[in-house]
Amino acid sequence: MMNMPHPTSSSTATSAHAFPAHIEHQLDKATALCTQQGARMTAQRRDVLGLILMHARPVGAYDLLEELKTAERRPAPPTVYRALDFLLEHGLIHRIERLSAFIPCTNLRHCSHTHEHSEACLHTAQFLICRNCKAVTEIADTTVLETLKHICKNEDFVIQSTSVEVEGLCAECASKRPTKEIPHQGA
Repeated sequence: MMNMPHPTSSSTATSAHAFPAHIEHQLDKATALCTQQGARMTAQRRDVLGLILMHARPVGAYDLLEELKTAERRPAPPTVYRALDFLLEHGLIHRIERLSAFIPCTNLRHCSHTHEHSEACLHTAQFLICRNCKAVTEIADTTVLETLKHICKNEDFVIQSTSVEVEGLCAECASKRPTKEIPHQGA
């Protein structure tokens, strides 16, 4: 996992970290979404989300814990896990099971379309995970969700969440891979 520089402390009372303007903008959008959902974005939750947004790769809970430590604050693991649970519940991040790490959601969860009352609004989470560099790409392909809904309906199974993790090589790592010669048959 790539180590990102530790953000500098902020002088504001609401946050222990100062983030670049583009991250602050995303944090403001996340806070507004939480407010719409009747939830509260605390300073701790905001800091955890901000740190996840700062990473170019998935980040583990204990890495976040280390980055949250300041001279004035030494959070315990349960504090970080509670913040992660909140961020997961509100669709702001995803847990990549294969890597036991977290990434920001590229499509903040919100339900703006109509569906049957008996059907929950599902956010499809599909990830392409590079086995070499550990890069994760979130994709949103509605055909995958529709196929899963069809299968579950046939099995009388009610979907509550869905996550698909596909492992392989990203384009950059695949291009660096030596090509194997295929032996000619029947010479």
